[in-house]
Amino acid sequence: MVLFPNAKINLGLNIIRKRSDGYHDLETLFYPIPLQDAVEIIKSNTKEEVSISFSGIPINGKTEDNLCFKAYNLVKKDFPQLTAIKIHLHKTIPAGSGLGGGSADGAAMLKLLDRKFDLKFSREQLLDYALQLGSDCPFFIINKPCFGSGRGEFLEPVSVDLSQYKFVIVNPGIHIATSEAFSLLKLSLHSKSIKEITQQPVDTWKTELKNEFEDMVFKKWPAIEAIKARLYELGAVYASMTGSGSAVYGMFGKQTELTFDFPESYFVRELVS
Repeated sequence: MVLFPNAKINLGLNIIRKRSDGYHDLETLFYPIPLQDAVEIIKSNTKEEVSISFSGIPINGKTEDNLCFKAYNLVKKDFPQLTAIKIHLHKTIPAGSGLGGGSADGAAMLKLLDRKFDLKFSREQLLDYALQLGSDCPFFIINKPCFGSGRGEFLEPVSVDLSQYKFVIVNPGIHIATSEAFSLLKLSLHSKSIKEITQQPVDTWKTELKNEFEDMVFKKWPAIEAIKARLYELGAVYASMTGSGSAVYGMFGKQTELTFDFPESYFVRELVS
């Protein structure tokens, strides 16, 4: 059984406050894009409860920290009858890029377990498990444009249709840990909500729709700022870093013909939905 979890971009990102529990309240608009990993599970006859193999873009870190692995163990606590499985994860979405690939994979794993073992989860149950995996995971259960608040777990579906645009995703291969990005952050006041700005014409977004991580990230990694500037030079109607970086996206008219001159080591994809 296979699913193809897709990436997301953030349309704006404001940090509202730091909470007493150490997390931050934020607001953003999550938007799904057609850049996909692949997650497959099959039943296993081995003594090992769960094993995982990988292909595609290399993944750093410990296997037990992978969200697919964690999703199985999370569900197994409540459903000990789950039999052993093998997981294969093919990575196309760069890790540590702000595109939500790990969160998407974890959410896909929850859906696969639900279907494979006929657990009959409600959407609320899936969302609860997803939140236990990570703040971005619940979005990938819904997987439609959503205004996110709180840690990102409070999700309100919104009407934002960008199907008339194509997206260019550029990732320079810089891995930015979310914890590091938050440590660089300086809080500021906001005169207008992202939900309000994203209902305005797209040609107003360049001056009004901001990702607050950009100022700090660009200062430490100027190469990321240069990507955004280059996308505007190429004719993007809007460009922004997504999440806490390091990927940057540009929105272009579908008829725009593009020639890229980014370094060969960069991950560059042109996506049409």
